[in-house]
Amino acid sequence: MKTIVIGVIGADVHAVGNKIIEYTLTKEGFNVVNVGVLSSQEDFINAAIETSASLILVSSLYGHGELDCRGMREKCEEAGLDHILLYVGGNIVVGKQDFDEVESRFKNMGFNRVYPPGVKIDDVLDTIKLDLGGI
Repeated sequence: MKTIVIGVIGADVHAVGNKIIEYTLTKEGFNVVNVGVLSSQEDFINAAIETSASLILVSSLYGHGELDCRGMREKCEEAGLDHILLYVGGNIVVGKQDFDEVESRFKNMGFNRVYPPGVKIDDVLDTIKLDLGGI
């Protein structure tokens, strides 16, 4: 069973969406470790180390995800998580910006998958399963 660490980064507190993600991924057979809201990069990374997670899924709805996620890939590599998958989704930047540009910036920051506002976790399940090589 693959482990996925989820949570809400920074000063964001959108707990309902985070719980929906946890419920959906658990129902699909993943071991889900939810670090909750108001989480730091270190919270995600430490949970991933402790559980040998394969993927970290970062949520952010308050528009400051870019600031909160900057440097996360480097911190993962410093912690020995060289190959962990990093996903991010939600309203991850301030204001309305071209999503292709936003996606490009996050991929340059080391995120493997970047999702715009409004994408439901159900829409991401096939990609997660593909990236993890099955459950």
